[in-house]
Amino acid sequence: MTKNLLFVFLLLLGALQVSAQRSPVDESDQNINNIPRKGQRVSLQLDNKRVEAAWLKQLNEQFPGKVKNNKGIITMDGVTIPDISPTPVRVISRVDALPTGTGVWWSIDLGNAYLGQASTPTQWKSAEKYLKDFARSMYREDLVAQITDAEKALVTSQNNHMSVISKADAIKKDIERNKARKLEIQQQLAANAAELQQLNNQVDSNLKEQEAARADIVNMRVALEAVKERMSKIE
Repeated sequence: MTKNLLFVFLLLLGALQVSAQRSPVDESDQNINNIPRKGQRVSLQLDNKRVEAAWLKQLNEQFPGKVKNNKGIITMDGVTIPDISPTPVRVISRVDALPTGTGVWWSIDLGNAYLGQASTPTQWKSAEKYLKDFARSMYREDLVAQITDAEKALVTSQNNHMSVISKADAIKKDIERNKARKLEIQQQLAANAAELQQLNNQVDSNLKEQEAARADIVNMRVALEAVKERMSKIE
C-alpha cells in the first residue's frame, strides 16, 4: 500500500469515527475574573483554536456588534436568544482546551436567575440544544473537510498510480532498446572477430610473401655472381 493510499484509508477511517463522536453537555462552574459562575459546557473532540474561531464567528453573525472578546473571555449584554429566553440576557462564555478536545462554556444571566439544570430546567434544555447544534455543525464541517481531503488524496493516488504505470511502460521500452542494442553489439563483435581473423590471415600471408621475397633476393644474388664469374673468364 502506497503512502497516499494509506493516507486515504486513514482519513476515511477517521470520517467513519465521527459518527461515534458525542457532544455531552454538563453543568460546570468557571472562575471569571475571580468571580465563580455557574454555567453549561459542551465537549467536542476537535481542535481548540478551530472551535473557538467557529464559536466567535457564530456569535458575531447572530449578535453583530454585541460580542466582546477580552483575552478569551467573551461577553454579550442585552442579547435575545429566542429559544432560551424571550427577553434580553447577558452571556459570558469561553472556550477551553480539554484532555479529550475542547469545551465551549457559557453562563447566562436570565435576569431573574442564572441558567441552571435544577433552577431553570426549561431554559437549560433550550441552551443544551443550542450548544449541541453548534457541536453537530462543527462535526459536520469537520467531516466535509475530511471527505474533501480524502478525495484530493484519492486523486493524487490515482495520478500516482498512472505515473507508476507509465514508468513501467518506459522501463519496458528501455529493456527492449537494451536488448536491441545488445544484439547490435553482439553482431558488431562477431564482425569485429571476423575482421580480426582476416587481418591475422593477412599477417600470416604477408610473412610468407616476405620469405618468398628474401628467397628471390638470394637467388638473384647467386645468378648475378654467376654472370660476373663468367664475364671474368672471357679471354
